[in-house]
Amino acid sequence: QVQLVESGGGLVQAGGSLRLSCAASGSIFAIDAMRWYRQAPGKQRELVAVITTIDSTTNYADSVKGRFTISRDNAKKTVYLQMNSLTPEDTAIYFCNADVADIRTMTFRGYWGQGTQVTVSA
Repeated sequence: QVQLVESGGGLVQAGGSLRLSCAASGSIFAIDAMRWYRQAPGKQRELVAVITTIDSTTNYADSVKGRFTISRDNAKKTVYLQMNSLTPEDTAIYFCNADVADIRTMTFRGYWGQGTQVTVSA
């Protein structure tokens, strides 16, 4: 069993910052790419940022470039999303996603966290 648990969401004023964390746990053999998605009310879920395993290559949605930074700590099996200069348009539920191979199957599949709410007030 593999679980992803997000934390760090909350209410912040426009221009403020938040740091999200997502920790993977369970019967993990290996973790490949890790991602952050978000879903605002009435909108589709969108990819915000992704970070690879080997060289920690990162990619961002155009809407967050220069403001958000994704990073990971492989020893802690944790991915982070540092969010700066937040605007009300960043209000959404933020979900962690990771490609994980469990010990039993040693086959990579995608796992999702339960999501954490980020609300940015004007």
